[in-house]
Amino acid sequence: MRIEGSLLWPFCARQAYPWDSLTRTTRKSCSLPKNSSPYIAEIAAVSSDPTIGLKLGTEDRMERYDPIAIATVSTRSLRDAIGRIGRYKQLTCPEKISLVERGNESAVHFTWLLADEEEPAMLIDVCFAWILSIARRGSGRPIHPKRVEFQRPEAHRTVYEKHFQCPVKFKAARNVLIFDKADMDSAFLTYNADLLGVVAPQLEAELKQQLAEKSFREQVKDTLKRLLAGERPAIDHVARELRLSKRTLQRRLTEDGITFQELMEEARRELARHYLLHSSLELNETAYLLGYEDANSFFRAFHEWEGTSPGQWRTLHVASA
Repeated sequence: MRIEGSLLWPFCARQAYPWDSLTRTTRKSCSLPKNSSPYIAEIAAVSSDPTIGLKLGTEDRMERYDPIAIATVSTRSLRDAIGRIGRYKQLTCPEKISLVERGNESAVHFTWLLADEEEPAMLIDVCFAWILSIARRGSGRPIHPKRVEFQRPEAHRTVYEKHFQCPVKFKAARNVLIFDKADMDSAFLTYNADLLGVVAPQLEAELKQQLAEKSFREQVKDTLKRLLAGERPAIDHVARELRLSKRTLQRRLTEDGITFQELMEEARRELARHYLLHSSLELNETAYLLGYEDANSFFRAFHEWEGTSPGQWRTLHVASA
């Protein structure tokens, strides 16, 4: 795959950005440098291929995998792999990767967390192509998604349907890659506990260092945002993600003068505003993604936060954006 020489090198030369670093990060981890939005836009600008993201996200040679990709493909199953992706994405881009399951479907959601920027189509392509590549490499089977949904207007449908080998929906309410639920628990032939034991601790150390730069309050809230995907995470779950005991988590929150429930409400409120502004999700689906049991509970909470209904708030703020 000769993408590097024809597309990324001119970009790196103009921006004086380290060539090896960019090709290493974009090639297999859906990852770019911190504050990566300008790089994403520039790569898209220098490429004459509107589907360049699909190529950047597809790599069959494991010797070119970076540590995140190695950790992901060395896990037990696709479900475990997506969990690792969601956790380690914090090291790379301002995006949230979450798994939401309903009935016999497992949906991988992509959410861009920069409220003032449009979700970059190229990065979504890279990420979904990468996840599919990991699923096929790990399972040893030609797994096909059930469908792919993009928020963007329709373009190049034939190319996308050929790549993903499934129906593709444009102008959707969300960016989502949907698998059959049975595919989630298929054992990975590439499972390697020894290799995972070498790579994962380094990623965890990097994650710990990055989290240490944030206040404890922000660490907990960011974790809650990542876990809020069709369920309401318990304090035990958040403690495990932060590698703390439940008692230590509670103690540190008390020291910061805030409760777990208050941070839950802050996380929900911020995500609710993001979903309402940057997606066409139905209000009941927004409620589900925020972990509410029913839409009415979400409506009541939102009215307490903003003094108006979610629908009215969206109409007012989308019109003024």
